[in-house]
Amino acid sequence: MGNNAKIKILVFHYKNGKPFPVLPCYQHIWAGKNGKIEPTQFDGDDTGDHISPKNRYYSELTGIYWFWKNCQSEIIGTSHYRRFFTKQPLPFFHYLKQLFYYPLGLKRKRSGLIYCSNSKYWEKRILNCAEINELFTFYDAVLPQPRRLKYTVEKHFSRYHHITDLQLLQKIIDQKYPEYTSTFLIMLSQKRLFANNMFILKQAKFEELAKWLFDILKEFEQSVDLKNYTEYQERLFGFLSERLITTWFFHHHELKIKKLPLIYLKHLKNR
Repeated sequence: MGNNAKIKILVFHYKNGKPFPVLPCYQHIWAGKNGKIEPTQFDGDDTGDHISPKNRYYSELTGIYWFWKNCQSEIIGTSHYRRFFTKQPLPFFHYLKQLFYYPLGLKRKRSGLIYCSNSKYWEKRILNCAEINELFTFYDAVLPQPRRLKYTVEKHFSRYHHITDLQLLQKIIDQKYPEYTSTFLIMLSQKRLFANNMFILKQAKFEELAKWLFDILKEFEQSVDLKNYTEYQERLFGFLSERLITTWFFHHHELKIKKLPLIYLKHLKNR
């Protein structure tokens, strides 16, 4: 499906459905398709070199891995079926809506996210091909505005996941990529995180990031028993990769980065 186009923004879905948005440079991928045979308008992540059967642990990373190993594009980005970059000014009524975030205690949690439900209205505000081309005449990468945490990244992780996983991750970085250790420690001490495994990069930097990321995660996988992870914690590699991707971009401070808000179409959550 046009795997050699100049720009590809990958839209990851966790089940079959209808593509949204319908824009020329957006490629819809069923992450975790894993051999399911049914009519679909999506590409599956289960052809060629793939890790589709591991989707329960890797989440959208199985789609990123599939594209990395099987496709090419000059500019590559990632998004989700309900989360999309936008470059458009925030409509006035949303500025008013955000005023209520303060008394409701939602300001920090929703920082950088535009919560909405009218997909028809917002589709034309999703970052498009022309806007991406324009951005990459000035920037080397696009990232979501960082999530603002109440605690440091390390403490936040310990409250929701197993801190031993983060410790093992640091040990692997120390051994395989020691030049990243100090950056990893800085990342852990911050209260900002590039969430959702979303980014846009040129091909060469995407290759560099993917090789580094999956090499570390492969080593991690070989060091743990995945049977010990159930339900929410099964998505382990997706959680770890958010910390790793943040570390990678912190480390590559030479990159000129544009940070954009995300449109969050909450009504598509269970679609």
